[in-house]
Amino acid sequence: MATLGVASMGHLYGTSSSYLGANNTINIGVIGAGDRGGGLTSIINSIEGINVIGLCDVLPFRLEKAMAKSNSKPKGYDNYYRLLENKDIDAVIISTPFHSHSKIAIDALDAGKHVYCEKTLAKGYDGIKALTIKAENSNRIFQTGHQYHSSRLYTHVVDLIKNGKVGKISAFECQWNRHGNWRRSVPDPKFEKAINWRMYREFSGGLLAELCSHQIDFANWVLDETPEKVMGVGGIDYWKDGRETYDNIHLIYSYESGVKATFTCLTSNAKDGYQIKVIGDKGTIIIDTKHAWFYPEGKRENRIIEDVDGVSGATSQWDAEKGMRINVEHLDPSKQALLDFRTAIYNNRKPASNIITGAKSAICVQMGLDAMYNDEIVVWNNKILK
Repeated sequence: MATLGVASMGHLYGTSSSYLGANNTINIGVIGAGDRGGGLTSIINSIEGINVIGLCDVLPFRLEKAMAKSNSKPKGYDNYYRLLENKDIDAVIISTPFHSHSKIAIDALDAGKHVYCEKTLAKGYDGIKALTIKAENSNRIFQTGHQYHSSRLYTHVVDLIKNGKVGKISAFECQWNRHGNWRRSVPDPKFEKAINWRMYREFSGGLLAELCSHQIDFANWVLDETPEKVMGVGGIDYWKDGRETYDNIHLIYSYESGVKATFTCLTSNAKDGYQIKVIGDKGTIIIDTKHAWFYPEGKRENRIIEDVDGVSGATSQWDAEKGMRINVEHLDPSKQALLDFRTAIYNNRKPASNIITGAKSAICVQMGLDAMYNDEIVVWNNKILK
């Protein structure tokens, strides 16, 4: 059984604008300079008011590569404690392996830094609990890196659903399928676990934490609920290469409202890639990383052209294959998430993707891992979040 005590949401953030660098520039330190950390560093180059002045990684060649992506000539560190000691750094991005998030984020908050912590928030119930309590009792901004929670397309779709667009929801069908072994090349065998940490249970939550967590966050967000229980299976059935985390996973999360949400990840077939299907008695919304469509229920001849975006006033034509397109202008979700982090710091406001939403998704991930690895139905104790 998943059990966790989490502090209440009553904490009020203190004034933070006085902690910014010169000219209200937010000076960022990036801890973890791999693909994600390096990618976010590149995006920050195009965002006014944010400046990367520190980068940290334990692998020198990865640190060097990430530093080359920044146009602000950051200082390099091989120890994140040294980066946290830099008084000029206002905030940190944590993009290290999953198992280290809680410890590093707690240390960053203790050092007085605002925190953008990549998903999944933390590994294990103890790590989630410790970080949540620390963040709720801090006067610094804390944002969880579920970037689709910042997407203006996703925000609009959630509003449509909450306003009854699909009617009474019965199910979510979510998938994130890829065709590849998910393995990175290793220049020396001694770097195997440092580079391919996603393959090892000690460091990783595998496909569930790295991919499905985004869609779990979405389901929780739409329903304003957390699941009562989860069951699931997975296996190492295709890539027989010594990995410990599963190469395919299949889970069902059951909510008190009666909604069932399924999550599937494959690494041997990429058909339809990333997709979330929200199924209701008035229609279905299908959303991918960039687009969304609405399929109304009923006979086709009764389907009329209608305004489905609610923003621009543009109408959407029926497409037999893709339904009615939901038209919303939106930025790349990762860029939007960083812009939201900047805004939260400037305005001293709790982000939409915050410590509590992140904790809920992280608990769901741990429940799913326990269900698969222990071959059991895992129940959420109602006292987990108060």
